Amino acid sequence: MEEQPIVVEIQEVGPHARYRVLRLNRPERLNAFVKALLLQLKAALEEAGGDADCRAVLLTGTGRGFCAGQDLSERLLPPGAPPRDLGDTLGELANPIVRLMRSLPIPIVGAVNGVAAGAGANLAFACDIVLAARSASFLQAFARIGLMPDLGGTYFLTRLIGPARARGLAMLAEPLDAERAEQWGLIWKAVDDASLMEEAHALCRRLCNAPTQALAAIKHGIDAAAVNTLDQQLDLERNLQRELGLSPDFAEGVRAFLEKRPAAFGGTPRDTTQKP
Repeated sequence: MEEQPIVVEIQEVGPHARYRVLRLNRPERLNAFVKALLLQLKAALEEAGGDADCRAVLLTGTGRGFCAGQDLSERLLPPGAPPRDLGDTLGELANPIVRLMRSLPIPIVGAVNGVAAGAGANLAFACDIVLAARSASFLQAFARIGLMPDLGGTYFLTRLIGPARARGLAMLAEPLDAERAEQWGLIWKAVDDASLMEEAHALCRRLCNAPTQALAAIKHGIDAAAVNTLDQQLDLERNLQRELGLSPDFAEGVRAFLEKRPAAFGGTPRDTTQKP
C-alpha cells in the first residue's frame, strides 16, 4: 500500500487544547511537491482550521529533508509537447496553501529537519515560527532552472531579510545554512539536530497554553503591518486591543500578574463556522 504524502498526528495537551503535526511524507524524494501532496496538505490545514480545540500546527518533513520543492519529474514532457503553464499550477495548488497558512488564526511552527529548497524553503518561511536543525540549509534554487522564487518567496525574503540579501539569495541560488539564517533573522532559531523535534513539540505545547485570541491578533497585526500605513496600523491595534481587553484571558493575565503566579489561560473557543 502506497504511503500517504501527508501524515497527520494529533497531540492532546488538555481537555480542550491540542495541536496537529503535519508531516511531509515522501522521504525518497526529499518530500518534494507533487499534486497529491499539495492537495492533502491543503486539506490537513483546513481540518486544523476547522478544529475549535486545535491551537497550533507543527509542520515538518520525514527523513533527511524538509522539502526539496517541486518534484521536477512531474515537469518532464514528451518531445514536441507544449510547455506546461506553471502559473496555473501555482494559482490552483500552491498559492491557496500559503494564503491558508497566513489566514489561520493559530500559530504554525515549522521544524526544518534538513534541506529546504525552492518552494520547500518558502513553505517554511510561510510558517509563523521556524526552528531548523543546524545541519539544515535553505536554498532558493529557482534561478538554476530559469525560474524565480514562488510560494511567496519574493515577499517573505524581502520582508524578513531585506531586498539586498533577498536578491543575492534568489539570483545566485547559493545555499544558506541554518545558523546564518538565524543570524539574518530569516528563522527563529537553529538548534542541535538531535533536539529539533523535542524543542518543536515543547514550543507547540507552550503555544497551546497561551491566550488564543492574543496569538491570533498578533499574527494578524504583524502580517497587516507589511501593507498598512502607520495610521492604519494604529487603528488596527486599537481595534484588536479593544477586543482583547474584553476577553477572559486578559482578566486572568492581570490577576496572575498581581498575584505573582503563572497565568492559567482558558483560551477562547474559535468560531469555525467562518473560513479561517
